[in-house]
Amino acid sequence: MNQFRLSRRPDIGDRIGVSFEFFPPKSDEMEERLWETVKRLEPLAPRFVSVTYGAGGSTRERTARTVKRILAETSLTPAAHMTCVDASRGEVDGVVGEFAEMGVRRFVALRGDPAEGVGAAYRPHTDGYANGAELVAAMRKKGDFDISVSAYPEKHPESPDFATDIDMLKRKVDNGATRAITQFFFDNDVYERYVERVRRAGLYIPIVPGVLPVHNFTQVANFCSRCGAHVPAWLAERFDGLERDPQTHALVASAVAAEQVLDLVERGVSDFHFYTMNRADLVFAICHMIGIRAQAAASEAAAA
Repeated sequence: MNQFRLSRRPDIGDRIGVSFEFFPPKSDEMEERLWETVKRLEPLAPRFVSVTYGAGGSTRERTARTVKRILAETSLTPAAHMTCVDASRGEVDGVVGEFAEMGVRRFVALRGDPAEGVGAAYRPHTDGYANGAELVAAMRKKGDFDISVSAYPEKHPESPDFATDIDMLKRKVDNGATRAITQFFFDNDVYERYVERVRRAGLYIPIVPGVLPVHNFTQVANFCSRCGAHVPAWLAERFDGLERDPQTHALVASAVAAEQVLDLVERGVSDFHFYTMNRADLVFAICHMIGIRAQAAASEAAAA
């Protein structure tokens, strides 16, 4: 199936669980926007929210500060990202320990992209963990954490084939991964075929679809070309001519993502991870369309 059809049953929101990804702010202005986003999405009661972590600890302090504030000022459950790029084993272990002391019990363990960016050659630190599987094993030894890992419906761009890619996922699972969260995709058939491959390999952890609302189609298309994600022709047609019409672009983006999620629900998927890009409006609109309501609003409606 190359295109989605918007449909909705009244009870569908009751069967869907969501989680959200944020990234630590780089400026006061970005920090203000992040916390506006957090507060806007908090009433949707996500199962957890993840906070990204830059290569070599480049956002270490900002990530820790964001996680600490989420713990102190919200009802949300944070999951701290961990990577092993440009960091020694001791440095990584120390950061995991710091997060654990804060009260963090959830992590997203990733090898991570090279500091030079997506597409650059990856070189393990001479005294570091070589990949995500080694990172998961080390984290599992440090505590009984809930550990999410990455999965690639169109395979990781550095993997020569799907067999190699799924073998790496198997190593992560064998080492203690709890679930996998996919890189974003726009063709649900691709996701479904990937899950079938994973199940045939004997892996039965949840494979949670990563959903990317298209805030800027041109930027998303450029990123897709670097990370190996396919942009279907029908998707490009949806956004054609909207480069200078942000309002219509946002309406189309929310409809596209809602259609994608509802189609996946029809295929039996119940959990979704949204890459928010620290922007609330599209994600909030999408959640509304798929039947997820803010808890306060839902309680008031029930009382009425």
